[in-house]
Amino acid sequence: MKRTTGIEWPTLALAVAIYGGWMAVTAAHALLPVPLLMLAGGWFLGWHGSLQHETIHGHPTRYRPVNDLIGGVPLSLWLPYGVYRRTHVAHHRSAEPTHPRLDPESRYVATGAGWTAWVARVRSTLVGQMIVGPVASIVLFLADEAARAWRQPAAFAREWGPHLIGVALVLAWLRVVDLPILTYLSCFVLPGQAASLLRGYAEHRADAPGPSRAATVVSRGPLALLFLNNNLHAAHHADPGAPWYRLPAVEARRHGRGEPRYRGYRDVIRRFAFHAHDAVRHPRG
Repeated sequence: MKRTTGIEWPTLALAVAIYGGWMAVTAAHALLPVPLLMLAGGWFLGWHGSLQHETIHGHPTRYRPVNDLIGGVPLSLWLPYGVYRRTHVAHHRSAEPTHPRLDPESRYVATGAGWTAWVARVRSTLVGQMIVGPVASIVLFLADEAARAWRQPAAFAREWGPHLIGVALVLAWLRVVDLPILTYLSCFVLPGQAASLLRGYAEHRADAPGPSRAATVVSRGPLALLFLNNNLHAAHHADPGAPWYRLPAVEARRHGRGEPRYRGYRDVIRRFAFHAHDAVRHPRG
């Protein structure tokens, strides 16, 4: 992961906006109608996930403990920052991205049978991903982590111990602002996970050219800000050390390298709302 040589002020300002906005929305939750609360809560949780991706890649300072402190607050409650960091680094270092046995972030399966394959088929359309995906991804992750706790208790404790301390602090704040946990889960956590799944839906294809198997969604509107330009995913893999605000320039320099390209998220919705993005079984499974 990249180490910056100074403080990246745009990312630092972004962190202040995210945490400040999250605190403001949670504090004002009783004044907001549920649809607006879900929109705002989902935005800030999804935005925070994008910020975590930046801090994992060595932004906004040269000091990893500072970056981890900035990104490590577990607003989502369910995803330990240490687990995210470990699996995302492995994703970038994978010899074969998208392969379910070699890439921990792969959405493919090695076999077409079983419960996991059935869930993957349901999530292969964008509608299925957005409706079933938020709950399914969290449940499957927690099930995998429960199994890992049995196999690797020491490693599990190292990642989950700090996480649970952070969760306690987040829950303490929710208690201060009198925000019920069920409301937080339904109006913040699940919409935020849905936003992350929208971004990740078309990021990779097993049959894409190039070593990263990455795709590009050309978007420079609000969703590009929400995703911190990670929709330009092929550019991110080409230069994983580039901060989010420089990715458009990276993409402009490497335009036309042959990776899958989509003309914004409307194009993704039009093509894949009710049609599978591709086969869920990996071609080299």
